[in-house]
Amino acid sequence: MAEYRGVMVHAEVAEGKLAAIATELLGCGRKMADELGEELSAAIVGSGVSDLARETFASGADKVYIVDDVLLQDYQADAHVTVMEKVVRQAMPGILLIGQTAVGRDLAPRLAFRLETAATMDCIELAIDPGSKRLLRSKPVYGGNARAVFTSEVDPQIATVRVKAMTPLEPDTTRKGELVNIEAGLDLSTIRTKVLEKVKEEVEGISLEAAGVVVGGGRGIGSAEGFKQLEELAGLRRGAVGASRPPCDNGWIPDVRQIGLTGKIVTPDLYIAVAISGSSQHMAGCSGCKNVVAINKDPEANIFREARFGIVGDWKKVLPALTEKVRELLAG
Repeated sequence: MAEYRGVMVHAEVAEGKLAAIATELLGCGRKMADELGEELSAAIVGSGVSDLARETFASGADKVYIVDDVLLQDYQADAHVTVMEKVVRQAMPGILLIGQTAVGRDLAPRLAFRLETAATMDCIELAIDPGSKRLLRSKPVYGGNARAVFTSEVDPQIATVRVKAMTPLEPDTTRKGELVNIEAGLDLSTIRTKVLEKVKEEVEGISLEAAGVVVGGGRGIGSAEGFKQLEELAGLRRGAVGASRPPCDNGWIPDVRQIGLTGKIVTPDLYIAVAISGSSQHMAGCSGCKNVVAINKDPEANIFREARFGIVGDWKKVLPALTEKVRELLAG
């Protein structure tokens, strides 16, 4: 019986290009494959995706499996799960990494069921256990108040990973690898649904999920007018503005800007939390942030337990001074 070996990345395709999460997972996968002394492969599934192999090799892959079929133009569970099962059974990877995206959240558990294994969802840190060589999968639990580490004795070990939780490698265009084309072999009659229409969410500026800097406002901001000051600071760093639930409920900022358990998950390099108390529901949406700076007049606010840096004071006085200092530093 064939042995499960190596690391495989589901290289998600978005609008005909490799999604950002694909290169992030390839960077993480490359390090783990090197630590194991095994191969890093990638699976690219879609229509008209053959040309993406070169970029995948440049991002760290040793081998790329391509499944190119017109029936895979749009993500559809019946088709994509069937094809990915076929790829995994041929490649036999010990570890399979999938993005915690709209596609990955649907694909991973379905695929794990087919392969009779388990999937750990929404991971923010991955590591190889030095003793057992098994995958250690860390994820937030209890509304973001704690982290749990999961492992599994069943292969393949499947994990979905948050966007921006991992760092891509610097592309190396000289890298080459092995290309394997696999026939989809899909039967149209087995595909039970189809995409009739796509409606894109209109977002001004940088989206919360893609932003490297996020400035978030809470109930203490007090009004829609107050959020304009947050936008000024975010604009200086090409960042995005988000909010906890109360400002969205009060109509001060659109609902699509909500960060938290019932909103969006963000993982920026810098999160500036302004007048946010730091409830567990909100922190569940930003527990993967690399650096949190909190501004709150209550020194006992929970947000300070999560922050790397904290400023105790009235945001109406602190934020203008901080914004001006950032402007000076950027000018200098």
